[in-house]
Amino acid sequence: MAEIHELSAVELRNALRSGELSSQQATEHFLDRIGAENRHLGAFITVTAEQAVLDAAAADESRARAIRAGTGLAPLHGMPVAFKDLTDVAGVATTHGSAALDHKPAPADSAIVATLKSAGVVSLGKTQVPEFGLTAYSENRIAPPSRNPHALSRSSGGSSGGSAAAVAAGLVPVAPGSDGGGSVRIPAAACGLVGLKPGRGLVPAGESSGDPAGLVVSGPLARSAADAALLLDAMVPGPADKSGIRVPGYLETAAQDPPRLRIGVSLDSPWQAVFPFTPDPEALDALAEGIRRLEAAGHETSDASIRYDNRYPAAFTTAWTAAVGDARIVPQREALLTPLTRTFRRRAQQRGPAQLAESLGFLRQFRRDTIAQYAGWDVMMTPALAQTPRPVGWFTGAAHGDGYWPAAEWTGDADGDYRKQCEYAPWSSMVNVCGLPAISVPVHWTGGAREAGLPMGIQLIGPLGSEALLLQLATQLGC
Repeated sequence: MAEIHELSAVELRNALRSGELSSQQATEHFLDRIGAENRHLGAFITVTAEQAVLDAAAADESRARAIRAGTGLAPLHGMPVAFKDLTDVAGVATTHGSAALDHKPAPADSAIVATLKSAGVVSLGKTQVPEFGLTAYSENRIAPPSRNPHALSRSSGGSSGGSAAAVAAGLVPVAPGSDGGGSVRIPAAACGLVGLKPGRGLVPAGESSGDPAGLVVSGPLARSAADAALLLDAMVPGPADKSGIRVPGYLETAAQDPPRLRIGVSLDSPWQAVFPFTPDPEALDALAEGIRRLEAAGHETSDASIRYDNRYPAAFTTAWTAAVGDARIVPQREALLTPLTRTFRRRAQQRGPAQLAESLGFLRQFRRDTIAQYAGWDVMMTPALAQTPRPVGWFTGAAHGDGYWPAAEWTGDADGDYRKQCEYAPWSSMVNVCGLPAISVPVHWTGGAREAGLPMGIQLIGPLGSEALLLQLATQLGC
């Protein structure tokens, strides 16, 4: 057998179910890898090794009981995973990546954690996030930055950056992330993973309670489309088919060929009027490779010109930052916030309810207009990112590239930071506003080789209910 961390999640699932591997063996193997690699990667904020070993032993005991009783096992029986540190795991502190908060153990599991625990997973700990999940990089003031396993000087993206780094480095086989503006797809693209943002309402609600625009949804980060489908099957409540006909799951469906599709290719972004940008050549190379592979699979691609309302940036930013204005932070600890969080918190508190309501009304109309334009094609395609994975410290202006600094070493240029993020990932947030499913798929390596380069990917956006179709396309693309 290959090393445990070299197995796909599907192969590991099979080995755990058959008894070829015990959950304790798998859990201890991944904990050993975390112990050896996390000091370089910064993927984990908290490692719950003692509890994980206990939970793995309990999983092995439950398997023995199930065999004696002739009953089935949970779909992800004994599978090690990790949760991003915006997500409550009972008994473990949720830091939200912030030095301004008290880090108290969570009293109960969040919805997605409860769902996955009922599916049999074993949690190994909490992964690195930006403060309150606000940014496209995972750097904060409480722990070392999350680094890209393909180049440690580069960021793993955000806000699910620690989870993406952990999966890409083989510290966990798969991981759930959450995506409110690209937070699954951005780190997936940066780390060479498949990252699926499901459509609104498919998966139990994400961890953001202050999400007035309904932007946040949980989705899988994985090394392949099959592994992403396996995790999605566990994240989504079982289909209620009253006819009695068996409904195939995402893993089964992902292996099937999709119909011939009309795919619209676009570089248009709702951010470009406010933040004009030029995609890196590497982003265009990835797009060209995606077109080549999809056409080779029999699909038709064509240029798609999409008109976005120029009021989008202000409206999205208002909705995106509303929750941070309501965060319970005592005044004497405000100085511990990062400059970006502090700036957006102040602006959110200065807005009245009427301004937020106006922005939400605009975003509802934006959703209708954008979906109507997308309907001219079966699937839309963009680059996943406009630039190669950025150096650690690049967004905040930290010249030394460490990313884990005392307050005095942050530049304080919140607007410059935000502009860089919007230019880096200009095609992600509008998908959240529209509530549509989208997937990031790695198709290209800078320098022409995985060993020497950085991953670059494409994003595919489908209509509501097209998660299975997007996974099929990712499989056709070779992932």
